[in-house]
Amino acid sequence: MGRAFEFRKERKFKRWAKMAVQFTRLGKEIVMAVKAGGGSPDTNSRLRTAMQNAKAVNMPKDRVEAAIKRATSKDEGNYEEIVYEGYAPHGVAVLVETATDNTNRTVANVRSYFTKTNGSLGKTGSLDFIFSRKSVFTFDPKNQDLDEMELELIDAGLEDLFTETDEEGNEIAVIHAAYEDFGKMQKALEEKGIETKSAKLERIAQSHHEVTEEQVADVMKLIDKLEEDDDVQAVYHNMAE
Repeated sequence: MGRAFEFRKERKFKRWAKMAVQFTRLGKEIVMAVKAGGGSPDTNSRLRTAMQNAKAVNMPKDRVEAAIKRATSKDEGNYEEIVYEGYAPHGVAVLVETATDNTNRTVANVRSYFTKTNGSLGKTGSLDFIFSRKSVFTFDPKNQDLDEMELELIDAGLEDLFTETDEEGNEIAVIHAAYEDFGKMQKALEEKGIETKSAKLERIAQSHHEVTEEQVADVMKLIDKLEEDDDVQAVYHNMAE
């Protein structure tokens, strides 16, 4: 069938694999949200956010409902959220957010990924000067006056509003607000009737580290290993794009 067929098949498998990882992470986030604030999205803003994010990546409704049900079961353990910080090869800073029911397993795995790729795991807080935690919301900018919206959202903590292209090539609007203004911004967007595609607390690199194309490949070996781990929720780096 030719190389074109093989290429399409490979891309499809990669997309399915990525979706499976996203579903696992969102399922874990739903469990943590329910355990923290109950199973009703009407009264639990963290659960409501997790469900919105699940909808944005087309996570099946039955998987969302199963995660909520699982969270209320006595057999379901608690997840501990732990952040690991270190450096990939060539001086690139890497921050790893995890949610785990076995901290010994998680730290051993994360340390091994850094070691095997010639990186080094550091102390908690060692990268505070590089990464800033922000509230990040995305939505469809169609039929929206972004200039007017920018003025209206200042009181909700808006720091930046801009557009970019997502992985599918679609234009999306992105809002940055302070970490502590997440709830205020979420409420303001809901009151304006804006349906967010995603709503997350993310680590934004304040400075970037230049690397060569060959060095990028070395750094990506570590990032790929981390992102494949079931205990890892998110990986951030300051490698210049």
